[in-house]
Amino acid sequence: MNTLQKLTLLDTRLFFQVNLIGQLPSVKRLSLGLSRCGDGPLYLIIALLLWQFEQSRGSQFLQHALIAFAIELPLYLLLKNAIQRERPTGPLQHGWSPGIRPSDRFSFPSGHTAAAFMFAWLLAAYYPEYTGCYLLLASGIGLSRVLLGVHYPTDILAGALLGSVIALLVLQIVFSSGVSTL
Repeated sequence: MNTLQKLTLLDTRLFFQVNLIGQLPSVKRLSLGLSRCGDGPLYLIIALLLWQFEQSRGSQFLQHALIAFAIELPLYLLLKNAIQRERPTGPLQHGWSPGIRPSDRFSFPSGHTAAAFMFAWLLAAYYPEYTGCYLLLASGIGLSRVLLGVHYPTDILAGALLGSVIALLVLQIVFSSGVSTL
């Protein structure tokens, strides 16, 4: 067995161990709520509220979030469709079924997690006093996707890395140029 096969086996085992917790009704409800936070509209609402009520930083935050999402979404879709890792399966073999119906067939990387970490790091750059809360919520969104049975743990790690790198690159370019965007 090669290294990739060993990693896949470990990832699958970890998925089923974590997913057992996700079958508990209270955990499933919490996971559904966290997963919905990562669906997208909440990011737009937060950015628009910051833009409306916190003019100086809110306007720049909105601009940089739009740039970051314009990079993240196509890159995430490109990776997901190039890698084509099938989502977890096995209701008959393992006695479980996904807690939600995924929007597509492939799982790697997790788009919910990528967007959550990207948004968390952008918020942290502009509103650092709550950085721990942003990252905790992003982590919860990622974990909820495993608990709901639609992603493997490495999908979440890859999504967190993708979103973090995009946010940090956008912030680095914006802050190193010293030029306001849009």
